[in-house]
Amino acid sequence: MSDAELVLRSTRVITPEGTRAASVAVSSGTITAVLPYDAPVPEGARLADFGDDVLLPGLVDTHVHVNDPGRTEWEGFWTATRAAAAGGITTLVDMPLNSLPPTTTVENLRVKQRVAADKAHVDVGFWGGALPGNVEDLRPLHEAGVFGFKAFLSPSGVDEFPHLDQEQLARSLAETASFDGLLIVHAEDPHHLAAAPQQGGPKYADFLASRPRDAEDTAIAQLIAQAKRLHARVHVLHLSSSDALPLIAAARADGVRLTVETCPHYLTLTAEEVPDGASEFKCCPPIREAANQDLLWQALADGTVDCVVTDHSPATADLKTSDFATAWGGISGLQLSLAAVWTEARRRGHGLEDVARWMSARTAALVGLDGRKGAIAAGRDADFAVLAPDETFTVDPAGLQHRNRVTAYAGRTLYGVVRSTWLRGERIFANGEFTPPRGHLLTRTP
Repeated sequence: MSDAELVLRSTRVITPEGTRAASVAVSSGTITAVLPYDAPVPEGARLADFGDDVLLPGLVDTHVHVNDPGRTEWEGFWTATRAAAAGGITTLVDMPLNSLPPTTTVENLRVKQRVAADKAHVDVGFWGGALPGNVEDLRPLHEAGVFGFKAFLSPSGVDEFPHLDQEQLARSLAETASFDGLLIVHAEDPHHLAAAPQQGGPKYADFLASRPRDAEDTAIAQLIAQAKRLHARVHVLHLSSSDALPLIAAARADGVRLTVETCPHYLTLTAEEVPDGASEFKCCPPIREAANQDLLWQALADGTVDCVVTDHSPATADLKTSDFATAWGGISGLQLSLAAVWTEARRRGHGLEDVARWMSARTAALVGLDGRKGAIAAGRDADFAVLAPDETFTVDPAGLQHRNRVTAYAGRTLYGVVRSTWLRGERIFANGEFTPPRGHLLTRTP
């Protein structure tokens, strides 16, 4: 530790080997050692002693819609990354749609990178998009450093990002398989959605009926079949239907290269509690019943579901009308995801080691950043969240950093106060204050 510039000390440091009292040595933005708690601090090194607050690896959120440029009135890199930092997230990966232009060509990727470069308070990477007409763009985007490709199997909600039919999905998968790329998929079957009752109006029960579980289940089964045939890597986005879990488990046992995520809102909110007209709860696929939620938690515990990400998808307040059929579907969760998941996890008997695995280690691994992110271990980036896990706060929308402070968590009391957030050994957030943007733009490591 003699060359350490910074030492972070806590009685509860979450490491890959477990939680222990430790001193974490940092030099040039990298963790150099995880040492005993009472290890001497080198002369000239700064000491940050957090007492009994928990030192977590910075969270890695691989599902974020920043919408910048083009729909910056919905969200932007400045506000989104401040919200991330306030919530203990040190790395996010931006989705290719809802911005204009969408990230579907290398040229469009460069536009996005230029916009983000001087606004990012945390590290930012990018997904590319797979559309019906851009198969020839996938390899160049891969070589330009995107972490994979987002595709919809049902309408996305924005005209500039159309969905793939099964033939188009096969072509995109064959192309990504040719260079071992990753296709991440919004899996709802459009035929099942079209056949479901579409009543509209303010009743949440009617909206839930319009997005049935079998739409998810069928699309996931089709995706699994295509991935198996082509030996392609696929990832199911924002799983909400617990009925699909046996399909997923069987596919993995059969050797299909499949990973799966779910989201805080599916793990902490239930259909039974959504008020009519409260479209801040609207997302697609929808928040389902409590019994469904119990099975998602079980799947996280047994590893059938790999990770938890926000699917942060904000919009302006005027788009969140009381009609569930026409309101924008998306939940803002960057700043609150850690506290929301931890609140429910602790109630169900899980520890912060589990939360760190679901929201940092496995998300970093999903995008190939596990050599740099996702753990408090020598050689990793010195990215940390400092959490007071037993303190509570009540969500006040006025205190959120998101550009539009519409939240399904308003008025909820949550456990887990983020004291500070650190990026490559520099404190970027503490006590409601932020440093100037320090985030780097990340690209996939060849």
